[in-house]
Amino acid sequence: MRYLKTLSAIIFAVFTATAVLAQDGLADHKLALQISDNNPQKMNTVLNVAANVTRYYESIGESVEVRIVAFNAGLHMLREDSSPVMDRLKVFGASMPNVTFAACANTIDAMTKKEGKPTPIVNIAEHVPAGVVDLMTLDENGWTIIRP
Repeated sequence: MRYLKTLSAIIFAVFTATAVLAQDGLADHKLALQISDNNPQKMNTVLNVAANVTRYYESIGESVEVRIVAFNAGLHMLREDSSPVMDRLKVFGASMPNVTFAACANTIDAMTKKEGKPTPIVNIAEHVPAGVVDLMTLDENGWTIIRP
């Protein structure tokens, strides 16, 4: 049963990432940023990279899609109750439509089980079954993967 659940999660992740690719297939550049540490400095660095890359490509008339994938302890970036970068997330959600956020469902489930209550995730984040699988799928489809 666990095998089927894992296989279903992987298949769903592939379809999710494929849907993302279909939506933004017109972008000149595609960048995925990984955050897997509960470190405010790294979270701010990820957001800085997303903003700087966006500004650069916009300044030369090219488009870029940026996807920030949070898993493991990095999921705190996208938690409503513990994100040290919540104010910046609100700005990104409102002003940078080329930047999307992915929250790992495996990590959400583990945190929910450990804490005994639902893990609140910001509404701008898409839930993906597995953050690493999302990154792998993006990589296989031509995205550049960076872990700042």
